[in-house]
Amino acid sequence: MVQSSIAPVSTWQALSLLLVEDDRADAVLVEELIADAVADIEVVWAQSMAHAERELATARPDCVLLDLNLPDANGIDALDRILRSDATVPIVVLTGLNDEFFGASAVAAGAQDYLVKGRVEPEMLRRALLYAIERKRAELIAADLHASQLRARENALLERGLLPSPLLLDNPGVDIVARYRPSRENALLCGDFYDVVQTPDRVTHVLIGDVAGHGPDEAALGAALRIAWRTLTFAGVHGGDQMRQLERVLHAERAENGVFATVLSLAIPPGGGPITAVRAGHPGMLLHGPGSVEWIEPPYGPALGLRCAGWPQHQVELPPGHGLLLLTDGLFEGYAGISGRRLGEAGLLDLARRHAESPGPEFVDAIIDGAEELARGMGGLSDDIAVVRVERTS
Repeated sequence: MVQSSIAPVSTWQALSLLLVEDDRADAVLVEELIADAVADIEVVWAQSMAHAERELATARPDCVLLDLNLPDANGIDALDRILRSDATVPIVVLTGLNDEFFGASAVAAGAQDYLVKGRVEPEMLRRALLYAIERKRAELIAADLHASQLRARENALLERGLLPSPLLLDNPGVDIVARYRPSRENALLCGDFYDVVQTPDRVTHVLIGDVAGHGPDEAALGAALRIAWRTLTFAGVHGGDQMRQLERVLHAERAENGVFATVLSLAIPPGGGPITAVRAGHPGMLLHGPGSVEWIEPPYGPALGLRCAGWPQHQVELPPGHGLLLLTDGLFEGYAGISGRRLGEAGLLDLARRHAESPGPEFVDAIIDGAEELARGMGGLSDDIAVVRVERTS
Protein backbone atom coordinates (compact mmCIF):
# COMPACT_ATOMS: atom_id res chain seq x y z
CA MET A 1 0.00 0.00 0.00
CA VAL A 2 1.30 3.45 -0.92
CA GLN A 3 1.26 5.95 1.94
CA SER A 4 1.46 9.72 1.68
CA SER A 5 2.88 12.13 4.20
CA ILE A 6 -0.48 13.96 4.21
CA ALA A 7 -3.24 12.37 6.27
CA PRO A 8 -6.91 12.58 5.27
CA VAL A 9 -8.57 15.76 6.53
CA SER A 10 -11.86 15.93 8.39
CA THR A 11 -13.76 19.18 8.75
CA TRP A 12 -13.46 19.13 12.55
CA GLN A 13 -9.75 18.47 13.00
CA ALA A 14 -7.38 21.32 13.90
CA LEU A 15 -5.61 22.82 10.90
CA SER A 16 -2.52 24.95 10.45
CA LEU A 17 -2.35 27.63 7.76
CA LEU A 18 0.52 29.76 6.52
CA LEU A 19 -0.88 33.06 5.24
CA VAL A 20 1.59 34.85 2.95
CA GLU A 21 0.31 38.41 2.50
CA ASP A 22 2.21 41.69 2.68
CA ASP A 23 -0.80 44.01 3.08
CA ARG A 24 -1.86 44.24 6.74
CA ALA A 25 -5.46 45.22 5.93
CA ASP A 26 -5.87 42.30 3.53
CA ALA A 27 -4.27 39.96 6.06
CA VAL A 28 -6.71 41.05 8.79
CA LEU A 29 -9.65 40.61 6.43
CA VAL A 30 -8.49 37.12 5.42
CA GLU A 31 -7.94 36.12 9.05
CA GLU A 32 -11.51 37.21 9.86
CA LEU A 33 -12.82 35.14 6.96
CA ILE A 34 -10.75 32.18 8.14
CA ALA A 35 -12.09 32.50 11.68
CA ASP A 36 -15.64 32.45 10.29
CA ALA A 37 -14.87 29.57 7.90
CA VAL A 38 -12.95 27.12 10.09
CA ALA A 39 -13.50 26.94 13.84
CA ASP A 40 -10.22 25.34 14.89
CA ILE A 41 -7.31 26.67 12.86
CA GLU A 42 -3.89 28.11 13.65
CA VAL A 43 -2.76 30.88 11.31
CA VAL A 44 0.84 31.98 10.90
CA TRP A 45 1.20 35.28 9.02
CA ALA A 46 4.24 35.85 6.79
CA GLN A 47 4.58 39.35 5.34
CA SER A 48 7.15 38.43 2.67
CA MET A 49 8.41 35.49 0.66
CA ALA A 50 11.62 35.40 2.69
CA HIS A 51 9.53 35.17 5.87
CA ALA A 52 7.42 32.36 4.35
CA GLU A 53 10.51 30.43 3.34
CA ARG A 54 11.85 30.62 6.89
CA GLU A 55 8.54 29.32 8.24
CA LEU A 56 8.49 26.40 5.76
CA ALA A 57 12.04 25.49 6.69
CA THR A 58 10.97 24.78 10.28
CA ALA A 59 7.38 23.50 10.02
CA ARG A 60 4.96 22.10 7.46
CA PRO A 61 1.50 23.73 7.50
CA ASP A 62 -1.59 21.93 6.31
CA CYS A 63 -2.00 24.59 3.61
CA VAL A 64 -0.47 27.82 2.31
CA LEU A 65 -2.68 30.79 1.39
CA LEU A 66 -0.45 32.79 -0.95
CA ASP A 67 -0.77 36.33 -2.27
CA LEU A 68 0.83 36.50 -5.72
CA ASN A 69 1.94 40.13 -5.34
CA LEU A 70 4.63 40.33 -2.69
CA PRO A 71 7.49 42.83 -2.29
CA ASP A 72 10.11 40.13 -2.90
CA ALA A 73 8.20 37.75 -5.21
CA ASN A 74 5.55 38.29 -7.84
CA GLY A 75 3.21 36.08 -9.87
CA ILE A 76 4.29 32.55 -10.74
CA ASP A 77 7.71 33.20 -9.25
CA ALA A 78 6.10 33.43 -5.81
CA LEU A 79 4.41 30.07 -6.33
CA ASP A 80 7.65 28.49 -7.58
CA ARG A 81 9.51 29.62 -4.48
CA ILE A 82 6.91 28.07 -2.18
CA LEU A 83 7.07 24.80 -4.15
CA ARG A 84 10.86 24.82 -3.98
CA SER A 85 10.64 25.23 -0.20
CA ASP A 86 8.16 22.35 0.17
CA ALA A 87 6.75 20.58 -2.87
CA THR A 88 4.30 18.59 -0.73
CA VAL A 89 2.37 21.49 0.79
CA PRO A 90 -1.07 22.39 -0.68
CA ILE A 91 -1.32 25.96 -1.99
CA VAL A 92 -4.30 28.24 -2.55
CA VAL A 93 -3.33 31.51 -4.24
CA LEU A 94 -4.95 34.91 -3.67
CA THR A 95 -5.32 37.34 -6.59
CA GLY A 96 -6.75 40.82 -6.98
CA LEU A 97 -9.87 41.60 -9.00
CA ASN A 98 -7.72 42.46 -12.01
CA ASP A 99 -5.39 39.47 -11.68
CA GLU A 100 -7.76 36.53 -12.06
CA PHE A 101 -5.73 35.32 -15.05
CA PHE A 102 -2.73 34.82 -12.75
CA GLY A 103 -4.85 32.65 -10.47
CA ALA A 104 -5.71 30.26 -13.29
CA SER A 105 -2.08 30.27 -14.41
CA ALA A 106 -0.97 29.45 -10.86
CA VAL A 107 -3.26 26.41 -10.76
CA ALA A 108 -1.75 25.24 -14.04
CA ALA A 109 1.72 25.76 -12.51
CA GLY A 110 1.10 23.68 -9.38
CA ALA A 111 -1.33 25.44 -7.03
CA GLN A 112 -4.41 23.50 -5.96
CA ASP A 113 -6.89 26.39 -6.21
CA TYR A 114 -7.18 30.20 -6.38
CA LEU A 115 -9.44 32.81 -4.79
CA VAL A 116 -10.15 36.39 -5.92
CA LYS A 117 -9.89 39.02 -3.21
CA GLY A 118 -13.19 40.80 -2.66
CA ARG A 119 -15.19 37.81 -3.84
CA VAL A 120 -14.44 35.36 -1.03
CA GLU A 121 -17.11 34.19 1.38
CA PRO A 122 -16.32 32.10 4.49
CA GLU A 123 -17.89 28.91 3.08
CA MET A 124 -16.03 29.36 -0.20
CA LEU A 125 -12.77 29.79 1.71
CA ARG A 126 -13.42 26.74 3.89
CA ARG A 127 -14.14 24.59 0.86
CA ALA A 128 -11.10 25.88 -1.03
CA LEU A 129 -8.76 25.07 1.86
CA LEU A 130 -10.13 21.60 2.55
CA TYR A 131 -10.37 20.67 -1.13
CA ALA A 132 -6.82 21.91 -1.73
CA ILE A 133 -5.50 19.71 1.09
CA GLU A 134 -7.31 16.64 -0.23
CA ARG A 135 -6.35 17.40 -3.83
CA LYS A 136 -2.68 17.65 -2.90
CA ARG A 137 -2.92 14.47 -0.89
CA ALA A 138 -4.36 12.66 -3.91
CA GLU A 139 -1.57 14.05 -6.11
CA LEU A 140 1.10 12.81 -3.72
CA ILE A 141 -0.48 9.37 -3.47
CA ALA A 142 -0.65 9.16 -7.27
CA ALA A 143 3.01 10.22 -7.54
CA ASP A 144 4.06 7.69 -4.90
CA LEU A 145 2.08 4.98 -6.68
CA HIS A 146 3.68 5.84 -10.01
CA ALA A 147 7.16 5.76 -8.45
CA SER A 148 6.35 2.44 -6.81
CA GLN A 149 5.17 1.01 -10.12
CA LEU A 150 8.36 2.18 -11.82
CA ARG A 151 10.48 0.56 -9.10
CA ALA A 152 8.46 -2.64 -9.39
CA ARG A 153 8.94 -2.63 -13.17
CA GLU A 154 12.69 -2.11 -12.81
CA ASN A 155 12.92 -4.85 -10.19
CA ALA A 156 10.95 -7.20 -12.42
CA LEU A 157 13.31 -6.53 -15.33
CA LEU A 158 16.31 -7.14 -13.08
CA GLU A 159 14.86 -10.34 -11.66
CA ARG A 160 13.89 -11.57 -15.12
CA GLY A 161 17.49 -11.04 -16.25
CA LEU A 162 18.69 -13.22 -13.35
CA LEU A 163 16.27 -16.08 -14.03
CA PRO A 164 17.89 -19.28 -15.30
CA SER A 165 17.85 -19.99 -19.01
CA PRO A 166 19.19 -23.46 -19.94
CA LEU A 167 22.17 -23.24 -22.27
CA LEU A 168 22.21 -26.29 -24.54
CA LEU A 169 24.05 -27.19 -27.74
CA ASP A 170 22.29 -27.99 -31.01
CA ASN A 171 20.70 -31.45 -30.89
CA PRO A 172 21.42 -31.66 -27.17
CA GLY A 173 20.36 -35.29 -26.72
CA VAL A 174 18.46 -34.46 -23.53
CA ASP A 175 14.95 -33.33 -22.71
CA ILE A 176 14.58 -30.74 -19.95
CA VAL A 177 11.40 -29.84 -18.07
CA ALA A 178 11.74 -27.08 -15.47
CA ARG A 179 9.27 -25.37 -13.16
CA TYR A 180 10.05 -22.44 -10.87
CA ARG A 181 7.68 -20.78 -8.40
CA PRO A 182 8.70 -18.19 -5.78
CA SER A 183 6.54 -18.03 -2.66
CA ARG A 184 6.87 -14.22 -2.28
CA GLU A 185 3.92 -12.35 -3.77
CA ASN A 186 4.72 -10.75 -7.15
CA ALA A 187 8.32 -12.02 -7.04
CA LEU A 188 10.04 -13.57 -10.05
CA LEU A 189 13.14 -14.71 -8.18
CA CYS A 190 13.56 -16.67 -4.96
CA GLY A 191 16.13 -18.50 -2.86
CA ASP A 192 15.53 -21.73 -4.79
CA PHE A 193 17.58 -21.90 -7.98
CA TYR A 194 18.39 -24.23 -10.86
CA ASP A 195 20.40 -24.26 -14.06
CA VAL A 196 21.20 -26.52 -17.00
CA VAL A 197 24.21 -26.14 -19.33
CA GLN A 198 26.10 -28.29 -21.83
CA THR A 199 29.86 -28.08 -22.14
CA PRO A 200 31.65 -28.55 -25.51
CA ASP A 201 32.19 -32.26 -24.74
CA ARG A 202 28.35 -32.52 -24.79
CA VAL A 203 28.14 -33.38 -21.11
CA THR A 204 24.90 -32.00 -19.65
CA HIS A 205 25.31 -30.39 -16.24
CA VAL A 206 22.24 -29.87 -14.06
CA LEU A 207 22.03 -27.85 -10.85
CA ILE A 208 19.35 -27.39 -8.25
CA GLY A 209 19.74 -25.58 -4.94
CA ASP A 210 17.96 -23.90 -2.06
CA VAL A 211 19.12 -20.97 0.09
CA ALA A 212 17.61 -21.08 3.58
CA GLY A 213 15.01 -18.31 3.84
CA HIS A 214 12.49 -16.64 1.54
CA GLY A 215 13.40 -12.96 1.22
CA PRO A 216 15.15 -10.83 -1.43
CA ASP A 217 18.56 -11.40 0.21
CA GLU A 218 18.13 -15.15 -0.27
CA ALA A 219 16.98 -14.62 -3.86
CA ALA A 220 20.09 -12.54 -4.59
CA LEU A 221 22.34 -15.17 -3.01
CA GLY A 222 20.66 -17.94 -5.01
CA ALA A 223 21.29 -16.01 -8.23
CA ALA A 224 24.94 -15.48 -7.25
CA LEU A 225 25.42 -19.20 -6.56
CA ARG A 226 23.77 -20.20 -9.84
CA ILE A 227 25.95 -17.84 -11.87
CA ALA A 228 29.05 -19.02 -9.99
CA TRP A 229 28.12 -22.67 -10.66
CA ARG A 230 27.73 -21.98 -14.38
CA THR A 231 31.09 -20.20 -14.50
CA LEU A 232 32.87 -22.98 -12.61
CA THR A 233 31.26 -25.62 -14.84
CA PHE A 234 32.50 -23.98 -18.03
CA ALA A 235 35.91 -23.54 -16.40
CA GLY A 236 36.13 -27.30 -15.84
CA VAL A 237 35.79 -27.19 -12.04
CA HIS A 238 33.54 -30.04 -10.89
CA GLY A 239 32.78 -32.29 -7.93
CA GLY A 240 34.08 -31.45 -4.49
CA ASP A 241 36.30 -28.66 -5.82
CA GLN A 242 33.24 -26.98 -7.27
CA MET A 243 31.37 -27.24 -3.96
CA ARG A 244 34.30 -25.67 -2.11
CA GLN A 245 34.32 -22.70 -4.50
CA LEU A 246 30.55 -22.31 -4.21
CA GLU A 247 30.88 -22.26 -0.45
CA ARG A 248 33.43 -19.46 -0.77
CA VAL A 249 30.95 -17.50 -2.88
CA LEU A 250 28.23 -18.10 -0.29
CA HIS A 251 30.43 -16.83 2.54
CA ALA A 252 31.28 -13.72 0.52
CA GLU A 253 27.74 -12.92 -0.64
CA ARG A 254 25.44 -13.92 2.24
CA ALA A 255 23.77 -11.09 4.14
CA GLU A 256 24.48 -12.56 7.58
CA ASN A 257 26.31 -15.42 9.23
CA GLY A 258 24.33 -18.61 9.61
CA VAL A 259 22.80 -18.53 6.13
CA PHE A 260 23.38 -21.81 4.30
CA ALA A 261 22.35 -23.45 1.03
CA THR A 262 21.78 -26.97 -0.16
CA VAL A 263 22.89 -28.02 -3.65
CA LEU A 264 22.62 -31.03 -5.96
CA SER A 265 24.68 -31.10 -9.15
CA LEU A 266 24.63 -33.74 -11.91
CA ALA A 267 26.97 -34.41 -14.83
CA ILE A 268 25.25 -36.47 -17.56
CA PRO A 269 27.57 -37.85 -20.27
CA PRO A 270 26.13 -38.16 -23.78
CA GLY A 271 24.89 -41.43 -25.19
CA GLY A 272 24.72 -43.45 -21.97
CA GLY A 273 26.85 -44.36 -19.01
CA PRO A 274 26.45 -43.48 -15.34
CA ILE A 275 25.66 -39.98 -14.13
CA THR A 276 27.92 -38.28 -11.62
CA ALA A 277 26.06 -36.71 -8.69
CA VAL A 278 27.41 -34.37 -6.01
CA ARG A 279 25.04 -33.53 -3.17
CA ALA A 280 25.56 -30.88 -0.49
CA GLY A 281 22.80 -31.44 2.06
CA HIS A 282 20.10 -31.40 -0.63
CA PRO A 283 17.09 -33.77 -0.84
CA GLY A 284 17.27 -36.80 -3.10
CA MET A 285 15.77 -37.30 -6.57
CA LEU A 286 12.91 -39.15 -8.21
CA LEU A 287 13.84 -41.73 -10.89
CA HIS A 288 10.87 -41.72 -13.24
CA GLY A 289 10.42 -44.41 -15.89
CA PRO A 290 7.54 -46.00 -17.78
CA GLY A 291 5.10 -46.93 -15.03
CA SER A 292 7.59 -46.63 -12.18
CA VAL A 293 8.97 -44.01 -9.78
CA GLU A 294 11.73 -44.52 -7.21
CA TRP A 295 13.36 -42.26 -4.65
CA ILE A 296 17.16 -42.02 -4.99
CA GLU A 297 19.49 -40.56 -2.37
CA PRO A 298 23.14 -40.53 -3.41
CA PRO A 299 25.73 -40.14 -0.62
CA TYR A 300 26.07 -36.50 0.36
CA GLY A 301 28.20 -33.95 2.13
CA PRO A 302 27.11 -31.02 4.31
CA ALA A 303 25.16 -28.01 3.13
CA LEU A 304 27.21 -25.08 1.86
CA GLY A 305 28.01 -22.50 4.51
CA LEU A 306 28.64 -24.84 7.43
CA ARG A 307 32.42 -24.75 6.92
CA CYS A 308 32.67 -28.52 6.69
CA ALA A 309 34.85 -30.32 4.17
CA GLY A 310 34.05 -33.24 1.88
CA TRP A 311 31.46 -33.71 -0.83
CA PRO A 312 31.65 -37.19 -2.34
CA GLN A 313 30.89 -37.91 -5.98
CA HIS A 314 28.54 -40.82 -6.66
CA GLN A 315 27.61 -42.67 -9.83
CA VAL A 316 23.89 -42.99 -10.61
CA GLU A 317 22.52 -45.22 -13.37
CA LEU A 318 19.92 -43.71 -15.68
CA PRO A 319 18.22 -46.49 -17.67
CA PRO A 320 16.95 -45.68 -21.17
CA GLY A 321 13.51 -44.10 -21.15
CA HIS A 322 13.94 -42.85 -17.59
CA GLY A 323 14.30 -39.35 -16.27
CA LEU A 324 15.66 -37.87 -13.07
CA LEU A 325 13.54 -35.30 -11.30
CA LEU A 326 15.47 -32.87 -9.09
CA LEU A 327 13.45 -30.80 -6.64
CA THR A 328 13.59 -28.48 -3.66
CA ASP A 329 11.97 -29.25 -0.32
CA GLY A 330 9.13 -26.79 -0.86
CA LEU A 331 7.47 -29.52 -2.92
CA PHE A 332 7.13 -31.96 0.00
CA GLU A 333 7.17 -29.77 3.11
CA GLY A 334 3.57 -28.63 2.60
CA TYR A 335 0.66 -30.17 4.48
CA ALA A 336 -1.00 -33.39 3.32
CA GLY A 337 -4.59 -32.46 4.13
CA ILE A 338 -6.12 -30.73 7.15
CA SER A 339 -4.69 -33.23 9.65
CA GLY A 340 -1.58 -31.09 10.03
CA ARG A 341 0.70 -33.87 8.78
CA ARG A 342 3.42 -32.86 6.33
CA LEU A 343 3.54 -34.59 2.96
CA GLY A 344 7.20 -35.55 3.36
CA GLU A 345 9.41 -37.48 0.97
CA ALA A 346 7.41 -40.70 1.38
CA GLY A 347 4.13 -38.89 0.65
CA LEU A 348 5.68 -37.22 -2.39
CA LEU A 349 6.82 -40.60 -3.68
CA ASP A 350 3.29 -42.01 -3.28
CA LEU A 351 1.89 -38.99 -5.12
CA ALA A 352 4.44 -39.38 -7.93
CA ARG A 353 3.68 -43.07 -8.35
CA ARG A 354 0.02 -42.26 -9.00
CA HIS A 355 1.18 -40.34 -12.09
CA ALA A 356 3.99 -42.65 -13.17
CA GLU A 357 2.42 -43.32 -16.59
CA SER A 358 2.46 -39.61 -17.48
CA PRO A 359 5.18 -38.30 -19.82
CA GLY A 360 7.77 -35.84 -18.52
CA PRO A 361 5.99 -32.44 -18.62
CA GLU A 362 2.63 -33.85 -17.48
CA PHE A 363 4.38 -35.85 -14.74
CA VAL A 364 6.08 -32.74 -13.34
CA ASP A 365 2.90 -30.65 -13.44
CA ALA A 366 0.82 -33.44 -11.89
CA ILE A 367 3.17 -33.70 -8.90
CA ILE A 368 3.17 -29.94 -8.28
CA ASP A 369 -0.60 -29.67 -8.72
CA GLY A 370 -1.14 -32.70 -6.49
CA ALA A 371 1.02 -31.31 -3.69
CA GLU A 372 -0.78 -27.98 -3.97
CA GLU A 373 -4.18 -29.65 -3.83
CA LEU A 374 -3.24 -31.65 -0.72
CA ALA A 375 -2.08 -28.48 1.03
CA ARG A 376 -5.02 -26.33 -0.07
CA GLY A 377 -7.00 -26.88 3.12
CA MET A 378 -4.07 -25.48 5.13
CA GLY A 379 -3.44 -22.46 2.93
CA GLY A 380 -1.57 -24.12 0.06
CA LEU A 381 2.14 -24.51 -0.48
CA SER A 382 3.99 -21.70 1.28
CA ASP A 383 7.59 -22.41 0.29
CA ASP A 384 9.57 -21.68 -2.87
CA ILE A 385 9.60 -24.48 -5.44
CA ALA A 386 12.10 -25.44 -8.12
CA VAL A 387 11.79 -28.66 -10.13
CA VAL A 388 13.94 -29.93 -13.01
CA ARG A 389 13.40 -33.20 -14.88
CA VAL A 390 16.15 -34.39 -17.23
CA GLU A 391 15.99 -37.35 -19.60
CA ARG A 392 18.32 -38.57 -22.30
CA THR A 393 16.74 -38.68 -25.73
CA SER A 394 19.68 -40.21 -27.62
